[in-house]
Amino acid sequence: MTESLPLDGRSLTIEQFLAVVRGGCGVSLSAEARERVRSSRGSVERAVARGRPVYGVSTGFGSLSDRAIPKEKAKELQLSLLRSHACGTGDPLDPEVVRGMMTVRLNSLARGNSGVRPELLDLLAELINRHLDPCVPEQGSVGASGDLAPLAHLGLALIGEGQFIGSDGRPEAAQSVLARHGLHPIVPAEKEGVALINGTSLMTTYLALAVADARALLGAAEVAAAMGFDALLGNPSSLDDRFGEIRNLPEQRSVAARMRSLLASSELAIAPTEYHGQDPYTLRCIPQVLAAVELGIGFAERIVSCELNAVSDNPVVFEGDEFLSGGNFHGQSLALALDTLGLAVQYIAGFSERRIARIINPALNRGLPAFLAAEPGLTSGFMIPQYLAASLVNENATLVHPASATSLPTSADQEDFVSMGAWAGAKLRRILSNAQRVVAVEWIVAGQALEMRRPRSGGKGSEAALRVLRDQVRPASADRSFSGEIQTVADGIRDGSYLGRVRSELA
Repeated sequence: MTESLPLDGRSLTIEQFLAVVRGGCGVSLSAEARERVRSSRGSVERAVARGRPVYGVSTGFGSLSDRAIPKEKAKELQLSLLRSHACGTGDPLDPEVVRGMMTVRLNSLARGNSGVRPELLDLLAELINRHLDPCVPEQGSVGASGDLAPLAHLGLALIGEGQFIGSDGRPEAAQSVLARHGLHPIVPAEKEGVALINGTSLMTTYLALAVADARALLGAAEVAAAMGFDALLGNPSSLDDRFGEIRNLPEQRSVAARMRSLLASSELAIAPTEYHGQDPYTLRCIPQVLAAVELGIGFAERIVSCELNAVSDNPVVFEGDEFLSGGNFHGQSLALALDTLGLAVQYIAGFSERRIARIINPALNRGLPAFLAAEPGLTSGFMIPQYLAASLVNENATLVHPASATSLPTSADQEDFVSMGAWAGAKLRRILSNAQRVVAVEWIVAGQALEMRRPRSGGKGSEAALRVLRDQVRPASADRSFSGEIQTVADGIRDGSYLGRVRSELA
C-alpha cells in the first residue's frame, strides 16, 4: 500500500474507487467524517437510553417491524440479524467485488447518517488495506432493503463468525484470519447490524466496475472496427462529421472522430472515385451504433457516480436526533443502469461478430481467401473463431433479458416490489467477459486480413493495433488452435493495455 485515500462519504469518484479496488490504494476515515460518525452514534445511544421506538434498533425487521424489542436485547437483535440474513449460496464473489463492497459500505457509513461507531469503520478500512477479503456467496440479494444476504456474510466476517478467502483461494475461518493479523472482531452495537446490511453496496460495485470495463471495451471495439474497416476496404465518407452534426448527437460525432483518427493515412479505406454501392451497416453505421453504446455507458456512469456517495441505509439519522424510515436501500436505479449497460455491451459484441463473419466470407470480403485460410479446403483458417463469436453473442442475447423487469415480493409482501439489481450485475460481468472475447476475435481476424492486403497498409490506428497484436499472436500460416490466443487478447482488452498502447502510438 503506497497511499491512503481518506473517505468522507461525499467525494468518492469512480477513478478513486478503482484505485482502491484494482490498484491497491489504501483507505482511511477522514477527520471530518469521523466527527459526523461520532455525532450520529450519539443520536442512537440517546434513543436507546430513552427507549424510543426506532426501526431496526428497538423493533424487528421487515414485516416484523411492529414487534417491539426490549432494551436489554437491542444488541442481541443486531447479532441475530447478521446471522439470520447470511444465507447466500453459490460461488464466492470475486475478490475485487468484495473489496468494492467494503469500500462502498465504508464510504456510505462515513457520511454520518447511519449511527455506527467509528471503530466499525476502522475495522472495515483495515480489511481493505490488508487485502483481507470476506468470503461472500454470489446469490441471495433481490436488490431491495439493500444487498442483504451478501452484506450479512460480510458482516459475519467482521464479527469473527464468517469466512475469508484464504491465500490459496479456499475459505478460511474469520476468527483465525483476524487473530493472525492482530485484529479484533467487532461486537455489533445497536443499529450496526442493520447499517451494515441495509445498503446497495454490491449493486454499486458491480456497476462501477462495469462502467470502467465497458469504457475500455468500447475503445478496443473502435480499434477492432477500424481494423475491420480497413480489411474490408470501407468507404470513409460515412465517417464525415457532418452526419453527426445534422443528427444532433455529440456521441456520434465523438465516435466518428476517433474512427477517422484510427484510419488516418489508410491506403485501404479510401473513398472510391466511382460509385460502387454502399457499405454494409457494420461499416457504414459504426458512429451511429457505437454512439448508442456511449450513451448507455454515460447513463450508467451518472447513476453510479451518485450512488458511490449515497446513504442507502434505513432508518437514517439526521441532526436533532431525528430518525427517518424510507427506501434509500432500493436498487431500482442501479438495476436499470445495470440492465441498460448489459444491452449496450451486447451491441458491441453483436456488431463485432457481424464484421468477423464478413471478413472470412469470400462472397462478402472483397477479394480475401475463404476464412482467411492458407489453403482453403485443406485448411479451415478462421472458420471456427467466428463460431465462437456467434456462440458468445447468442449467450449474451439470453443474458441481456432485464433482471429488473420482474419483481418477486419478499418479507410477507412488506417488501412487495424489489429491483433484482444484484442478478443484473452478476450477469453483466459475464456479458462483458463474452463481449471482450468477441472483440478479441475481431482483432485477431482483422489483423490477419490486414496482412493479406499487403503491400497496401491500413490506417495509423489499424497498423498500431496490428503491431500490438503481433507481440503475442503470430500470423496464421497454417491451422492451429486459437483458444489461448483469443483469451490472451481478451485479457489485454479487459485490462486496457492493448488500447493504451494503440493510443500512445497515436498521441
